Amino acid sequence: TSDSYKRGARALGLSWKVNDKRKPKRGNLSSKQRKRNRQQSRVRARVEHLFRIIKCQFGYRQVRYRGLEKNRIQVMSLMAMANLYLQRHALAV
Repeated sequence: TSDSYKRGARALGLSWKVNDKRKPKRGNLSSKQRKRNRQQSRVRARVEHLFRIIKCQFGYRQVRYRGLEKNRIQVMSLMAMANLYLQRHALAV
């Protein structure tokens, strides 16, 4: 179950970044769990928005087999362009 995965990750010193779900028998989430879910969701929303820009605005939907270094450079360039795209209104004079 996910609880055993969570305990295993903690034992290895890893942080568990999966949102908690409401258990049918236990009822609603505690306020601590809701707060943790909300913090993680804020980060996830920002990252997923960046990937939406990369995929939809720049058309990067499939990686071509060109070598790991070339693909890494292309993704980093697209991320830099996506950051500029997000700041386009602030950069306009």
